[in-house]
Amino acid sequence: MPVVNNARVLFSSIPEGYPVPGKTTTYNDSQTIDTAQVSLNGGFLLKILDLSIDPYMRGRMRDPSVKSYAEAFEVGKPLTSHGVGVVVRSENPTVKKGDHIYGILDYIEEHQNYVIKEDLRDLQVIQNPYNLPWPTFIGVLGMPDQFHLMYDRLRGMEGVLSSKTKTAFVTAGAGPVGSLVIQLAKMDGLKVIASAGSEDKVEFLKDIGADVVFNYKTSKTSDVLSKEGPIDIYWDNVGGESLEAALNAANIYGRFIECGMISGYNNPNGVPVRNLSNIFSKSLSMNGFIVHRLQKKYATIFYEFLSPLVASGKIKHKEEVRQGLEEVSDFILAVQKGTNKAKAIIHVADE
Repeated sequence: MPVVNNARVLFSSIPEGYPVPGKTTTYNDSQTIDTAQVSLNGGFLLKILDLSIDPYMRGRMRDPSVKSYAEAFEVGKPLTSHGVGVVVRSENPTVKKGDHIYGILDYIEEHQNYVIKEDLRDLQVIQNPYNLPWPTFIGVLGMPDQFHLMYDRLRGMEGVLSSKTKTAFVTAGAGPVGSLVIQLAKMDGLKVIASAGSEDKVEFLKDIGADVVFNYKTSKTSDVLSKEGPIDIYWDNVGGESLEAALNAANIYGRFIECGMISGYNNPNGVPVRNLSNIFSKSLSMNGFIVHRLQKKYATIFYEFLSPLVASGKIKHKEEVRQGLEEVSDFILAVQKGTNKAKAIIHVADE
């Protein structure tokens, strides 16, 4: 294996609003790596194949003194992201050459196309009995869709999914999280209202079986919910006005699952919600969660449950794959503005 280019995408400055390609994040190809000679110190060398671009990455573009659930990116250092890589050398007895690894792929000695890991902490070897494409393990089988574990918790709540038809409202329904939740809800016999931000995405919502679909940019969410509600379950990826509308349209004893609030990610003051009194007046339950706090406990169950459904086509999914680390900065902005067409994946290299 020769000395090869080892490009990176650096976090260069903290943005005030939307991240600015070439300023907030910058592509840098000045590094090289000798894949045959670089010291592994008992670890293993991983070649990155595909990386995920996710909405929550905006929250990591902050002053590190501001505490949050996800560690802040360090100015001048490469970004980190969930991804899939293949082991090209190993001195670790638990990992062998050719193994495929999933998890947060971070930098060691500033390597990003190739990374050196000491062990499998926060990583896992992927078992792929159905020979699914590796980007699948970042999209429908990746971190975003592991949020479905909260939906499984909802399934276990007495009376929520009863014989009486319930109505669920899912925002950002064309994304990896929303689209899986919609399909799980339909499997459980729920009526599903779903929103997205473009006509192409609305067509995808129809294709995966949502009963009522709309473009929130051209239709008022509160009007749709007034007509099609009340809602018993709200899966929130957006916050802001959508959350307000859902609170107003909620049925008594409705359940709210707070998965994300992208409407406020690029606003320093967030987006206020002005009708929270509905929580007590309607006896609502509201649960927020972060996937990595559930991941270790449920990871095996997740793959055993979902992989065959994906392989058989019973669960539909859609990805938008761009080629090369040079595309990362523009793709991050597209995800924040909602102009991406599907789950955002960067293809870094072939095997």
